[in-house]
Formats: sequence, C-alpha cells, structure tokens
Amino acid sequence: MNGKPRVAVVGATGYTGRELAHLVVRHPSVERPVFFLREGADGERRADCLTELYPELRGRGEAPCRAFSVDAVAGSGATVAFLATPHEVSAEVAGALVDAGMKVIDLSAAFRFRDAETYAEWYRLPPAPAALLAEAVYGLPELHGAELRGARVVANPGCYPTAVILGLKPLVDAGWIDRERGIVCDAKSGASGAGKQPKRETHFVEVNENFRAYNVFSHRHTPEIFGQLGLGPGEMMFTTHLLPVERGILATLYAWLAEPRSPAEIEALYRQFYAGRPMVRIWPAGELPELRHVVHTNFCDVGFSLDREGKRLIVVSALDNLGKGAAGQAVQNMNAMFGLEEVEGLL
Repeated sequence: MNGKPRVAVVGATGYTGRELAHLVVRHPSVERPVFFLREGADGERRADCLTELYPELRGRGEAPCRAFSVDAVAGSGATVAFLATPHEVSAEVAGALVDAGMKVIDLSAAFRFRDAETYAEWYRLPPAPAALLAEAVYGLPELHGAELRGARVVANPGCYPTAVILGLKPLVDAGWIDRERGIVCDAKSGASGAGKQPKRETHFVEVNENFRAYNVFSHRHTPEIFGQLGLGPGEMMFTTHLLPVERGILATLYAWLAEPRSPAEIEALYRQFYAGRPMVRIWPAGELPELRHVVHTNFCDVGFSLDREGKRLIVVSALDNLGKGAAGQAVQNMNAMFGLEEVEGLL
C-alpha cells in the first residue's frame, strides 16, 4: 500500500502514546493525525487538542483530540490506527477497525502470539479473534519486513523481546550457539517500561537509588522471545531488572559457542545479517553500547565481547524502550506498510 498515511492514535496519554504523538505530528508523510482519549482510563483527561496534553508541541504539532469510540475512529478518515491501549481493549476493537477498512498497529500483546492458549496462559485474558491472530504480522521489521507491506494487523513487539531477539537472532539462525549449555539473558529496563498506571513498586521512592530483579521465571515477554527465536524453555534463562532511570533497555546475553570463532567472524555475521537495516547499529568487536547511546532514538545497538578461546560470547543489546521498543518501532512498521522509507520520521 503506497501513499501518505492518515493516522489515528488511540490512547494518547500513556507514555507510549506520548512518544507516538511526538513522532507522528512531525512525520513528513503523515496526513491529518487525530488522537483519541479513552474517557475514564487511568491518566486520561479531557482535551480538545494535543497541545493541551503536551504543551511542548505548541507550534510544532497541533492536532485534534477526541473521545474514543470505534465509530469515531472509523469515521475519522484515518487509514491506519495505532492502538496504545491495554491488551483487552486492543483485542476487542481491532477487528471492527479492520472491518472498517483501516490498518491496525497494536502496541499491546494481544496479537503477538498465533497460539491463543499461550496468550491466555501468560496474560490471563481472553485472546483476540482467531482469524485476526492468524493474519497478524509480528512487527519486527528486521525479521518480517516483507510481510509488513501487505499487513492489515501488525503486532508491535515487546520492548525486552526486541532487544533480546535482535541481539541473538543472527547467532541462533547460524547455529553457532551451543544450545545444550543454555543462554542467559540478563535484561534491565527504565521505569517507563512499567507503564503510566500508578503502582507501589514504581513510585519514585521505591525506584530511586534502588535496583532489583522482578517477575523471575514469570515475565510475560518470555514466550514471545522463545517463540521468535525458536528456543525451548530449557535453552534460555530470562531475568528482568528495574533500573532507577526513566527509559532505556540494556540486555546482556551470555552464550557458549558450539565451535570456536574469531571476533572478526562474529562481527561479519552480524553485519551481514543486518545489512540494509538502518535501525540496527553493529558495534566493532570488543566495543559495547550503553543506554546513553540509544535513548530518545529508534536505534538498537548491538556489541559483543569474545573470550580468548573463542567459545564464550557476551552480546550487549541496547535500545530505548519507548522508541525502538514501542512507539518508534510502530512508526517504522507504518513506514513499511505504506511503502515509505524505513527511517522516515525517525531520524
């Protein structure tokens, strides 16, 4: 589908909705963006225009805000809707928007699994309609770019999975990892990854000057990572930690290689795998990315260090959880769906 997209953003006041607002109102190919507020939802308040919510956009991003309903979105003239909504809301409304002729990019987990039972087990919610699950494209452009061009429903990946999958996929596909020894994924996120709804454990006093692991062996992103990498539960341990910072994810991935490799071989593997994918930046062998290199960008930076024997490998993957881990990636998916340049509106 070519042409300029007309955009609707549903759920404009969450952290992801705010990031989407900053991106789409300044996107050179987006026409007539409109933002919808879910009345009564946590953190949502009445506003007639976007700059009432985000005064920093005055003079740069005027756009109307309206009360959300499926009919209102369908009648807005939008050709694509971003759903920055809870999982259950996305599952309920996406089908009606598709039936109205719109494309949907969903930032919840409602469409990330073809297997409805996996979603129901990990999220404890009713799954989306089976027909929509069957056609939804997992929106990681570096892996599924060709499928995005004809997609009606795109499941935007989770923030942790984006970092982990991009960090490990070249090695897994090449068969270079000794999977019997297992992979260890030690991932850390800024507090915005928990969302805007107030929770005791994400209050400033709880997060500031603190650092903790959470949801050990039970994080909802676990089956998403395993499914996209083709790994079994016994082949990887995934642990998440909360950093006392606003945004950013850094994933440290530990693996044994099946055969000794040189740093040059590993760097070449990554550069070949991500050739032509401008949003993934591969660092030279032995150099490692940091959060400050990626926050407020849509880049995923990947670096690695290899031991002298060429068998023990540590990969470090870093991204902005609100950028490449959410809103930025959603815009990247929209660009692919409408035949635009992949980086348009993102650099």
